[in-house]
Amino acid sequence: MKKKKNKKRLDVLLFEKGFAETRTKAQAFIMSGNIFVNNQIQYRPGTLVGKEDSIEVRNANPYVSRGGLKLESVLETLAIDLEGYICLDIGASTGGFTDCMLQKGAIKVYAVDVGAGQLHYRLRQDKRVVNIENVNFRYFDNSFLKDNIDFTTIDVSFISLDKILPVAYRSISKNGFVLAMIKPQFELEASEIKKGVVRDKKLRQKAINKIKKVALDLGFKIISEADSCLKGLRGNLEHFIFLSKKHIFF
Repeated sequence: MKKKKNKKRLDVLLFEKGFAETRTKAQAFIMSGNIFVNNQIQYRPGTLVGKEDSIEVRNANPYVSRGGLKLESVLETLAIDLEGYICLDIGASTGGFTDCMLQKGAIKVYAVDVGAGQLHYRLRQDKRVVNIENVNFRYFDNSFLKDNIDFTTIDVSFISLDKILPVAYRSISKNGFVLAMIKPQFELEASEIKKGVVRDKKLRQKAINKIKKVALDLGFKIISEADSCLKGLRGNLEHFIFLSKKHIFF
């Protein structure tokens, strides 16, 4: 028991040692696979670690948040090329998706978020980024956009994509694409979710099918789809669907 008392959670230690600005960021860092304890990779923020244990940071995230890693993985999996594209990032937050799109060849990104002051300083200083704050995309006005949008990403929380996809459809060009991240916990009834996590595979598929139907009913075509390479911070497995207004072959 003494040994256990002398140990602390890994996310707490990372925060205390200055590896992360907050515990939430420490948790994201761990779940991204960047933290090694005694030469062993650790994915669980709650892992108990002692003062004598060796903590290493490896393969630091090249993006401003772990969202960039999620997007990078799905772009590679679905063979999506953003070179020369003008993009729209719905639910930009810190800007992980925005950062990834720029690093993958986008020439401009409109970063939209309902909050304010969240976009990473580096991105706020980047002339290729148009920072649109305090805007609920559900009521988005296309007058914010001074360009035709080639590619849109959607990463929103506490709202169903059935409220966002109709506006996204109107916001992209006739040859534009949408890559939407489905978060099952926000697509199901509260009674179907335990502690905010969807573990039942049938319920998860129900959430995915719901949004795929919404997309098809709007006039989107589903080109391809893939699971996220990383789970959400609470353990939900997200799913990406790649959409266009018409059939486009690569």
